[in-house]
Formats: sequence, structure tokens, C-alpha cells
Amino acid sequence: MGLPEGPARPPLMLPKAAFLLLCLFLLPCISILAPPLPRVFLSFEDLQESGSFQHFGLEDRATDCRILHMDEDQDRMYVGCKDHALSLDLSNITQDPLQVFWPASPSKIQECQMAGKDPTHGCGNFIRVLQPYNRTHLFMCGSGAYSPVCIYVNRGRRPEDSLSLSLSLSLSLSLSLSLSLSLSASLNQELFSGVYIDFMATDAAIFRSLTRRNAVRSDQHNSKWLSEPVFIDAQLIPDGSDPNDAKLYFFLRERLTDHSGNTKSLHTLLARVCPNDVGGQRSLVNKWTTFQKARMVCSVQEEDGTETYFDELGRGPVRSSVTSTSVYSVFKGSAVCVYNMADILTVFNGPFAHREGPNFQWVPFQGRIPYPRPGTCPGGAFTPDIQSTKEFPDDVVTFVRNHPVMFNPVYPVGRRPLVVRTGANYKYTSVAVDQVAAADGNYQVLFLGTDRGTVQKLIVLPSNGSLDEDLVLEELEVFKNQVPVTNLRISSKKQQLYVSSDHGVSQVSLHRCQAYGEACADCCLARDPYCAWDGLSCSRFYPTGKRRSRRQDIMHGNPLTQCRGFNLKAYRNAVERTQYGVRNNTTFLECSATAPRSSIRWLIQRDNDRRKEVSRGQSERVLSTEHGLLVRAAQASDQGLYYCLATENAFKRTVAKIRLRVLSPAMVSLLSDTPPPAPPGPGALLAGFSPSESLAVQQYCKERRQLQDQVPGRPGSPGNVTPLRGDQAKLKPLLDRRKSRNRRNHLPEY
Repeated sequence: MGLPEGPARPPLMLPKAAFLLLCLFLLPCISILAPPLPRVFLSFEDLQESGSFQHFGLEDRATDCRILHMDEDQDRMYVGCKDHALSLDLSNITQDPLQVFWPASPSKIQECQMAGKDPTHGCGNFIRVLQPYNRTHLFMCGSGAYSPVCIYVNRGRRPEDSLSLSLSLSLSLSLSLSLSLSLSASLNQELFSGVYIDFMATDAAIFRSLTRRNAVRSDQHNSKWLSEPVFIDAQLIPDGSDPNDAKLYFFLRERLTDHSGNTKSLHTLLARVCPNDVGGQRSLVNKWTTFQKARMVCSVQEEDGTETYFDELGRGPVRSSVTSTSVYSVFKGSAVCVYNMADILTVFNGPFAHREGPNFQWVPFQGRIPYPRPGTCPGGAFTPDIQSTKEFPDDVVTFVRNHPVMFNPVYPVGRRPLVVRTGANYKYTSVAVDQVAAADGNYQVLFLGTDRGTVQKLIVLPSNGSLDEDLVLEELEVFKNQVPVTNLRISSKKQQLYVSSDHGVSQVSLHRCQAYGEACADCCLARDPYCAWDGLSCSRFYPTGKRRSRRQDIMHGNPLTQCRGFNLKAYRNAVERTQYGVRNNTTFLECSATAPRSSIRWLIQRDNDRRKEVSRGQSERVLSTEHGLLVRAAQASDQGLYYCLATENAFKRTVAKIRLRVLSPAMVSLLSDTPPPAPPGPGALLAGFSPSESLAVQQYCKERRQLQDQVPGRPGSPGNVTPLRGDQAKLKPLLDRRKSRNRRNHLPEY
């Protein structure tokens, strides 16, 4: 069953107080763009040395760890892994961790393996729900080797305590909780799950269990409701001031058939139900009577007008805050799209999709819509007189069963992705968003986890009236061996980021301002909302500070206006170094850009002349590269003082000064440690004479040497040294230094 495309809409502008639903989408194929490089990259070892990083892993290599709940009031974080549940200190996750070992029963593991499931990644007890139940206990659910079970856990706040298991509860149905196709969320001591009911994963359902009310599920074997879904996430989002109007939103992917009925394509959808739904009275008994779904679109438009869709939603769509009005989602490929909650509500309050049969086109429903409007929650602001879904009229329930799909899709803000990565060797897997107050406004800082064990910190700034300039401030290698990041959580109270993966949990500070550099210009050009120049160093920015020396400019990043009087001249005093080249050989003057967004320009000064730019077209022998200047077949005319200038955001600095000297091959031979090959000795010449002739020649040579030694002032006589002239005299100090260095670096000969 395909989905309606919906009418075209004009682009939307991101509101100042946007509710961030961030979604990660996967891209099939579009034009390849080089991904932006981070201003600072810190490896796992660099983070360990920085003092702003902690890593916790289980010795027995528990896999698939996910951060399930953060309790900032109690300073605890709860993590679910394979066969383990963890309670970690938010201040330091390695300090006094609490854990409980809860494996699946041997009989369930054996049944799972006999059914052909993966014994390593499937036939274990993967903790998927870990929520506070009351002040003393946690509510925890695990997959139980495809036989889910839930328990209550003593939370054990003190270090000497341990997490202990309590009453065990089996789910109301024999759910096959597939790790890749399911999700669960606990709400008001009830469990909401997106699961496959049967072991063969053919009957998908959005299900409510562990409730004092009746269990409720989606309509069975109805492809209009669910069609081969993969459940991604579930979030409770308010709808107005009345809590009864709040909806539980499910993010999922589905494979739907096209209009021909043959080809199936992947789509991302947003489904919702009312948590207080108890089903219908005569129709949809024990089934949702408020179920609705709409397609989520995240796409880019090519120059030829074609539109390419990111259709595979990644893990963990998030809102930037509890009161936020936008949702961020990450799509594989990768793209980050922002959705305004007002647009989402507009779609669900808009026309319903309708078609007469599988071979017909989708059209907006033109008939009468019953009252109350399908999808409305009972007891809310619009239905104060209806206290239960069992009181809904039959025509409302029938309409919900036959028309669960909305006609219009949900478009992102601006109708385009906020961030797009198509030519990168990584994919985004998860996202977290922090609201940061800077000197020139409020900014959303995105933390994006990748499938290579890194986290990118970036901001998006307006450029020419559109949101298309994303700046990657940092990339942090939070895990070794390039393991994918499973999810991210931020503690604004602790100013910490928590990252989970198959290999454990890492904790890293939200900011490392000193990593950008030691000068005011470095701090300003970084454009990190967390950081500002305080007159001495790049440090954490606090909006309540009243010191005038706090310099920060996130929007423009202009050090010429922000850093007057703060060591701007330091960049003009780059240390000069000398580099030697050999005539007719290739020489490389090394100099790289100081930042990804800076450009390099070369100047040359010969003798006392003015500096001139080294033009790429000036000589075919000189080539400017990303990492320096390549001089091929160097000549004496190439000698001079070379200046490497970096320009970023109209700010120029001298990165390196290199004095190039071109030597002749003869001079190089004097500097070489390898002596020239010796001429043939007298023994080789005497080999052609007879023994008597050889004795005569040797006697003659001996007499000639004695005569030469008796001539005073002759070169080679004792006490006489031939003076060096010309270039050899100029090289004498360099030769002497090389000889002394050789004496230091070589062992004495015995």
C-alpha cells in the first residue's frame, strides 16, 4: 500500500523557538558532496589525557548497551545491556557503579537456538525498559530470549547496596520481542510496545500491556495500519494544556507497495495513539480507536528538479526540550531534519487519505467526517463529555479502522534537511540537542553519533537567508574499534554528554574550549557557543558574566572586531626556518591550513624586494597543494623567503616562514656522510706486471714519495692545510657542525 504524496508547499523558515524533532535518515544515492571537516579532532587517547572523559565497560563484554533513563534529581543513569542492568553516577560513571546480572533462563535460550535465532545477538536477555516505578523500585523489562519478562528492581542508591531483583511479571501476551523490530516505553506504570506478536515476526502490533485496564493492540492483519514495520522510537508529546489530549507518538519504517502493487519501497511514518484509549464497544474491541499515521518526508532537490528522499529513519528522534515545539530526526545516508510540532498537528488535523481499491490513486477524503473527529482523545479539551473510547459512536470507530492514514505528509522546516552527509565514510546513528545561550543569541548545538564510534558536535548558522551552513566544531572518538553509537543523552545540569554502544558507556564534557588554541582569534574563529575569550584564555562562557573582556561572536566569528588588543600581532611573528633544496630536484615546503574553513596563500620575498604572491600559473614547476608548496626541478631563482598565509573569515595570519636555499650537487656531496668511491689502488695496476717489474715499480713510487715530503710548503706536507675557497668556504661551518654531530651519534671505533 503506497502513501499519498500530498500537495507542494512553499519553504518554511525555522522559528526562533523551534521544537526540535531530529530524525536521522538514510539516503539511497545523490550527488556526492565532500563532508565538512571538524575544527578539532580528539582521539580516544586524547580524550583520556584531557581529563574530561570517562569510559565504563563490563569485563564479560556485555553487548548492545542503551541509555534508557536519566534521573538528574538522584544523579543516576540507568543503562540496559545484554543480561545486565546498570546504575551509574552522572558525575562519574566509573565511580561505584551498580549492576544486576539478569540472564535469560537456560530453557528459553535453548528454545531460541532451536528456532534458528542468532545465539549471540538474539538469544539473550536484552534490557529494553528501565524506568522508575516508585521511590524505592525500578520497573525493568527484557527480551528474555524472545520470551519477554518484566520485574521490579530495588534501585539501591548507596554504593554498598546492589540492584536486586524482585517480583517477576510475564507479559500479558507471548510477545516475540525482536531486538531489531521492536521498542518499548513505560508510561504511568503501563508498558507500550511496538512488537511482533508471533515468533515468526508476521503479526506486528502497537500494544499496551501490564495495565490495570484491558490490554489494547492495533488492528490485526490490516495493512492500512501496519505493513512490515520496524519500530524506532516512542515519545509522549503534549497536545495543548489538557493532559488527556497528550498523544503517544511512534516513529517507524514500513515497506509499502507502489501503485502497481509489485514494488515495495521504504517509508518513514509517524503514528500516534491516545494513551487512555481502551478500545471500542462493538467494533475494534480491545483495539486502538484513536490510531493515526502520516508519512515523514526528508528530501533534497537536485539541480535538475528531481527530488531524492531520505526514507530510512535512524534511531532516537529527539525534542530539544520538554516544552520544545520542534523535533529533530536523523535519517541514514545521512540527513538531519527538523520538524515543527505545529506542522505535525496540522497534518493530523488535515484531510484523511482515501482510495477505492489497491489500484486506485490516493485522494483526500471528501465525505462527511464523523464527530468527534477521529483521533481525538476522550476526556480532553475537545471531548469533555466523553470519558472513554467505548462511548465513541460506531461511525467514528468504523472511520478509524478504514481511514488511519493522513493525506498530507509531514515536511521538515524549510522543506529541506538541516544537515546532509552523502560523501562521508560514516553514517549518523543518533542525536542529542542542547540549548545554549551565547552573547549574541540562543543556539541549538547538535551532538551526532556515528557508526564509527565518534560523536560530532556542530551548529547550523543561517547563510543568505537559508539554513545551509553547518559547522563541525569537534569530532570525538568516544569508543575504540569504530563501534557504532547506539544513543546519546545530555545532562545540562552536569554539562556532560553520555554515549552508549555495544562496548559500554562513555561520558564526555560538552565543551573543551582550550582545545581550540591559545589566542583570542582561535577562540573567536571556533564559534563554539560554549566558549569565549576571557582575556587570558579560551574558557567556558557564562551568560550571567558581566566582564567586558568576554569576547564571543558565534554568528560572524570575526576576530578583527572581537580581539582588538588581544595578541593579534603574535601571528605576524612566525618563527623563520631554513630549508635546503637541491638544484634540479623536487623540494616540498610544508604548510597546512590551521582550520578546515581557512585557505592558504603563498608569498615570496627575494633578497630585499617586496613580497610577491606565488601564482599557480607563474611556473609549471611550482604547485600549491593542500599540505604545502611543491617546487619541481628547483633552480637558484627559486631561493627566497616564503610566507605561508592562512585566511579564515577575512582574518589573515602567517602560519610559517620558510627560507629556501638551493644547493648545487657539488655542495651536497660535501654535506653527504657517504664518501665518493675511491680510485683503484696500486694493487689493481700491478696485477698486470711480472714479479720483477712489480718490484721495480714499487721502488720507483717509494722514492717519489720521499722527494715530495722533503719539498717545503707543498700541499699535503706536514703542517700545511689547503684553504677552502668560494662556496666551500661558506659551507665550512655547516661541515664542522655535521662532523661534530657525527661524533656524537656514532660509537667510537676500537
